[in-house]
Amino acid sequence: MKIAILSDIHSNLEALEKSSFILSKKKVDEIVCLGDIVGYGANPKECLKLARENIKYIVLGNHDQVACDLTNISDFNRYAAEAALWTHKILSSDEKDFFKNLTYNIFIENLMFVHSSPYKPEKWYYITNVQEATFCFKHFENKICFIGHSHIPEIFSDSDKKSSIHPTNIVTEKDYVSYLYSLDKENKYIINVGSVGQPRDLDWRLSFGVFDTENWIYENIRAEYDVDRAASKIYEAKLPKYLGDRLLLGK
Repeated sequence: MKIAILSDIHSNLEALEKSSFILSKKKVDEIVCLGDIVGYGANPKECLKLARENIKYIVLGNHDQVACDLTNISDFNRYAAEAALWTHKILSSDEKDFFKNLTYNIFIENLMFVHSSPYKPEKWYYITNVQEATFCFKHFENKICFIGHSHIPEIFSDSDKKSSIHPTNIVTEKDYVSYLYSLDKENKYIINVGSVGQPRDLDWRLSFGVFDTENWIYENIRAEYDVDRAASKIYEAKLPKYLGDRLLLGK
């Protein structure tokens, strides 16, 4: 089975549509969204509609949670908070209820899917380095935990305690580039699939993952999309200019 894993769409319709186009060509068996469908960008309703129509498995992200319940908005910086308030105003009651009914994690076969961390996922902890990953390996029993949240694609293994796992092959297609990783079934992994809608690794191209459960091949996909249009929509919506600027820079 091939499972596509998307995360941190952040109301970026252009990036989500490009991801959907790529997935239609790859013919995956299932799609999982690791949360943060909304927040930051200018098309929350459109992105949520597309996700609800096409993605079977969706977990809750912190921006999804705040968009329907502003209780924890004080945890956000001023840019994120302003976007959350704007999103909260335009989402319908039905759309907010959809988020309220999501869980913090889901499991498929021997895989765990969560937005932030397998350790207390409701606290929205980040996994950004080897030390944090090493701690989190103790808090899930599955062979692989897929995460998002930091917007930076990364692979951590419990065998070598390093994040510098290099791709075994790089394939350039017409619409995207695939970075292929051959994983060892004897090891445990924490895999950050990156962000569809707001990459932060100084690469503005969208990022998501595809995992082959039979051959244990993980594929990180990077693709260009109409980033100028996505940024322009943010400016037109009078959201913080910084949120549009950062899309162009991948930061």
